[in-house]
Amino acid sequence: MTDPYNSAGPYAPPAARPDPVLTASAKPDPIAGLDVSESWKRKFRLIEKAGGPKLPGFRNLRPGERLRVNFNILGFLFGPIYFLIKGLWRQSVVYLICAVTLIVLFEVMGLGELARAMGYGFAALYAVRANVSYYRKVVLGETTWL
Repeated sequence: MTDPYNSAGPYAPPAARPDPVLTASAKPDPIAGLDVSESWKRKFRLIEKAGGPKLPGFRNLRPGERLRVNFNILGFLFGPIYFLIKGLWRQSVVYLICAVTLIVLFEVMGLGELARAMGYGFAALYAVRANVSYYRKVVLGETTWL
């Protein structure tokens, strides 16, 4: 039974229905609902704009966007610790074992300067892989070892 005093009655305007053409073309944004900061959401959207984690459309991005997608300063400075904090422990362990093994091997061979260069190379590897690896973990739900 309806309340005659609080209902709109038979003269109420019809409820607006969504336009099926507009709703079919609008895709929901899966990144908007993620529990990450806005800066990470911007990076994730740029990775999607570049075509996903393999970045096939990387050249279509502007230079500033390329830098934002392809380099993470915290990954460069803190490497394995940063990956552990972000939950990328598998990659952290693999990269750390490879780095330590190669650096010790070069030091034993008497190539200390090459060993130092190898350390900087692994720091660059952490910096370049951090954003895409975190995208794979958070957005795609993938856990990889490399």
